[in-house]
Amino acid sequence: MIEARLKELQITVPEAPKPLASYVPAVQTGDFVFTSGQLPMLDGVLQFPGRLGDGVSVEEGRQAARISVINCLSAVKSVLGNLDSIEKIVKVTVFISCDSGFTEQPEVANGASDLLLEIFGEAGKHSRSAVGVSALPRNASVEIEMIVKVK
Repeated sequence: MIEARLKELQITVPEAPKPLASYVPAVQTGDFVFTSGQLPMLDGVLQFPGRLGDGVSVEEGRQAARISVINCLSAVKSVLGNLDSIEKIVKVTVFISCDSGFTEQPEVANGASDLLLEIFGEAGKHSRSAVGVSALPRNASVEIEMIVKVK
């Protein structure tokens, strides 16, 4: 059902990105899968590097969040085998590299949240944190981690 919805939306979930350090992309414990933080990597290339409020626009941040959450889904898929096993998106944490005066973190995070709602419908409604930080790995503008409940 979810895999079919992704095809309908013309969204390709890539292979899980290779970790940039000593960790795994996702871990299942019981009925939950926890992802590691995922950057907006597309075909091995970081998209929208830099900081919000200093060269990266809110719309670019939204796109970075969208790519990052797709990478979270790929991490989940690497553990479950397919995304149809997801019962509910439980929690999304969005880290946004930004200047100290930047306050539009929720608008950036909506790039991920809106996509999850589009894919999963009611099961995509989740709790969320959108946190501004001074820097992220590899000069990424956004990093996302996610918790999903499995059927």
